[in-house]
Amino acid sequence: MAKLTFLGLGVMGDPMAGHLAAKGHEVTVYNRTAAKADDWVSRNGGKAARTPREATVGAKIVFCCVGNDDDLRRVALDEDGAFAGMMQGSLFVDHTTASAEVARELEEEAKAMGLGFMDAPVSGGQAGAQNGVLTVMCGGAEADFARAEPVIAAYARSCKLLGPVGSGQLAKMVNQICIAGLVQGLAEGVAFAQKAGLDVEALLDIISKGAAGSWQMENRGRTMNEGKFNFGFAVDWMRKDLGICLAEARRNGASLPVTAIVDQFYSDVQKAGGNRWDTSSLLTRLN
Repeated sequence: MAKLTFLGLGVMGDPMAGHLAAKGHEVTVYNRTAAKADDWVSRNGGKAARTPREATVGAKIVFCCVGNDDDLRRVALDEDGAFAGMMQGSLFVDHTTASAEVARELEEEAKAMGLGFMDAPVSGGQAGAQNGVLTVMCGGAEADFARAEPVIAAYARSCKLLGPVGSGQLAKMVNQICIAGLVQGLAEGVAFAQKAGLDVEALLDIISKGAAGSWQMENRGRTMNEGKFNFGFAVDWMRKDLGICLAEARRNGASLPVTAIVDQFYSDVQKAGGNRWDTSSLLTRLN
């Protein structure tokens, strides 16, 4: 059992930190809204700190899951940020979906202070976090991964080191690129079936067993057909992620025509008031 810190208690971080506490680790938490940290402690035990610096004192591993690059820089690098409180030799594991660029930037800062750094974005959504079955894509040194992986197992079904720092974020970009195309294809298929007068539920049951089957079809096809779009991963978050993908593609020369189009389709959903709908709400554009 280890002394750990978890920074950021949103819909993902709250249950992830909870799984660490349930495994018997000594967990100190920080959240920008202090009431959320106090509430977490009331449900899980441990301690709440009022700054990232205070939260990280004495921790062997510091986990972080915040909103974007700027949030990550703030929580790590500010005067009262995490790096200022961490002891030499401790490890910062970032679960934020952010840019590979900020991961490399923070690695350099961490190295200069005698700290380890690993980028480790996750896939599986709110349900995956709550059920402890996330997929974790890691970038960093093998020794840091060996230290972190047994602890991450508290909330992960799969955790893999994919290369140096930045590799985890690049892998998450591939994940989001693939999801964007899949969800748009599923939305078009469901919309077509509805217009054609097919029994959509029966249709999805049979085609999900064949080559068209996917996690999205199994988990979002029926709810999409029912017009239910409240399953956690919001359109606003997907647009943030796709923006990261498109920015990286401009840097490395990759062509992402479908991703760019789907990003604009999500913009249409936002304009229709669907900022907090989940990603399967692409169907609403087609009705």
